[in-house]
Amino acid sequence: MTDALPTAATLPVEQLTEPQAAAELERLAAEIAIHDQAYFNEDAPLISDADYDALRRRNLAVEARFPHLKRADSPSERVGLAVSAKFAKLRHAVPMLSLDNAFADGDVADFAERVRRFLKLGEAEVAFTAEPKIDGLSCNLRYEAGRLVSAATRGDGFEGENVTANVRTIGDIPDLLPAGVPEIVEVRGEVYMSHADFAELNRRQAEAGEKVFANPRNAAAGSLRQLDPNITAARPLRFFAYAWGEMAAMPAETQMGMVQAFGSWGFPINPLMVLCRTTEELIAHYRMIEGRRAGLGYDIDGVVYKVDRLDWQERLGFVSRSPRWAIAHKFPAEKATTVLRAIDIQVGRTGVLTPVAKLEPVTVGGVVVSNATLHNPDEIARLDVRIGDTVMVQRAGDVIPQVLGVVPERRPAGAEPYVFPSVCPCPLQTPVVRETTATGEAGVRRICTGEFACPHQRQEHLRHFVSRRAFDIEGLGEKQIEFFFRDPDLPVREPADLFTLAARDAANLKKLKDKEGFGATSVAKLFAAIDERRRIGLERFVFALGIRNVGETTARMLARAYGSWDALHAAALAVAAGDAAAREEMDAIDQIGETVIESIADYFAEPHNLTVVERLVGEMTGGIEDAEKPKSDTVVAGKTIVFTGSLEKLTRDEAKAQAERLGAKVSGSVSAKTDLVVAGPGAGSKLTKARDLGIAVIDEDQWIAMVGA
Repeated sequence: MTDALPTAATLPVEQLTEPQAAAELERLAAEIAIHDQAYFNEDAPLISDADYDALRRRNLAVEARFPHLKRADSPSERVGLAVSAKFAKLRHAVPMLSLDNAFADGDVADFAERVRRFLKLGEAEVAFTAEPKIDGLSCNLRYEAGRLVSAATRGDGFEGENVTANVRTIGDIPDLLPAGVPEIVEVRGEVYMSHADFAELNRRQAEAGEKVFANPRNAAAGSLRQLDPNITAARPLRFFAYAWGEMAAMPAETQMGMVQAFGSWGFPINPLMVLCRTTEELIAHYRMIEGRRAGLGYDIDGVVYKVDRLDWQERLGFVSRSPRWAIAHKFPAEKATTVLRAIDIQVGRTGVLTPVAKLEPVTVGGVVVSNATLHNPDEIARLDVRIGDTVMVQRAGDVIPQVLGVVPERRPAGAEPYVFPSVCPCPLQTPVVRETTATGEAGVRRICTGEFACPHQRQEHLRHFVSRRAFDIEGLGEKQIEFFFRDPDLPVREPADLFTLAARDAANLKKLKDKEGFGATSVAKLFAAIDERRRIGLERFVFALGIRNVGETTARMLARAYGSWDALHAAALAVAAGDAAAREEMDAIDQIGETVIESIADYFAEPHNLTVVERLVGEMTGGIEDAEKPKSDTVVAGKTIVFTGSLEKLTRDEAKAQAERLGAKVSGSVSAKTDLVVAGPGAGSKLTKARDLGIAVIDEDQWIAMVGA
């Protein structure tokens, strides 16, 4: 009998041929992934630590001899990784949107009723999943052919940071999924840190003389976003899977089924996730989790409810940045008392003066709070809050600190009522006026009349311009904007000035790289980041302009309605000039009303603003990208549709969402540009106007037949 021939797994590394080495690296990657899964996720190691270490050492030895064969999913990437120059951006195939919040039991009941009403279910049973809302950092994991190929943070919901190298160091997250999973799988969940691991990390940080973290969420976020993955690998990060992005095929038809599939693929899922069939069951589960919150061993800030059936989730769709089929039931804010030392006035980019309470530092919900909002002058008067008062503070929604009230018996003698300033705190001392609402009534806020002449507003406009959801220029944070705003050599007073920094620096004798806080490398990176933004999407560009009442959602609606900057710019100028037709066309855009139109008219009627915009457009040498084009291959694509009267088989919101998904534009009013009116019982003036204009009118049944619903 002859001895068995040696295999790649038994041969010494120095005797391996190149094909054998490639096969051995594939075997080692798969075997180590199995042991990682057993050790980190199942707490049931299959081999001894010594045998596991031997596998990893052999993998390193083969890679050292054949470096060109190193695999993208190499086990060596999980513990020792090269330092990245910076995080690249990854566009999400499916947006990572946020959740609406509920703060009371009644809000939960309202949510469940809205779902039933939208779906026209009456009293029919609707099942919901309920799970703890983990206080960590959201992450999207993309697998192709079962292998982890990328990982990204939520970012702005549409584009996140590429943290693939760092995610590979997290033991909870598998590099390889089992056979039979869909070709493309995107699993989403939360990266977090347990209380015990957080305490140990802070102990090590303190012993090393390094910064300690305020809370586990900050520690997890800071650890995941390290430029050096070796640091991330040394941090005890964990992961819970609970959602998904792009999927080549759906392994289940329900939310619960999808999450259970993730568990079977090797992802940690939360054991407190349950299925509830009534509002009472949802609230009971919330109370149970709230009672166990302190003993869970990790931070949560509420309970998330989701409609279980995926086909119903599809019908419900989204509103702005949130799904209609899910809501987060937040825990009550935590409170504390402290002393009010001063009231500072901050001037925002739209000129609004916001009073900020400067507090004796106090810990609220695990976070040290020294500032809190007082909202506006009317709120200060209502609370009768005075310097020196002992005040009650809470973190609203566990996020924004606010002053709730005064402890009157502890008020110091001689404390005087606070007098809100009548002039702006800027050097110009421009007058402050009470805002006027769209209805002509007096508002609660006070506004500086200085506009762009006010240095506070100009500086805030610049901060807004470079912010994440606007131009998102890396390396330009609050400190850098303040530096350039005040720097005599390279002043930045308006957005276009940012794009001339490199040329002006080259012409100056005193170079930016030689100034404190900068260096040759950081300056080169900054100039490169600015140049990268000479091409930008239309909705970001519009949002970045800082037009009052034009937030991110409104900017997106305007971009989609007009398609290009040239068309939107022409429309805005026409509205500013008093063109009634242009105003009517803008008013017909869904979710755009008089307040927004007046703000756009005011902005584009101001010569200084026009100059600012023209200079900025001139620096966009890469162009302003047209808005994402709606579907063009449907029967209603490109048409403007108005729904009026009562619908009996679809709700109005459902019909509107359906039309928009098919590439139509839904308007709230009938005009000569309307292509189709869908009229139900009770249709009134809109139907009359449509007939007068000769516009096609159909009923609900004809609409359903037309779109194949």
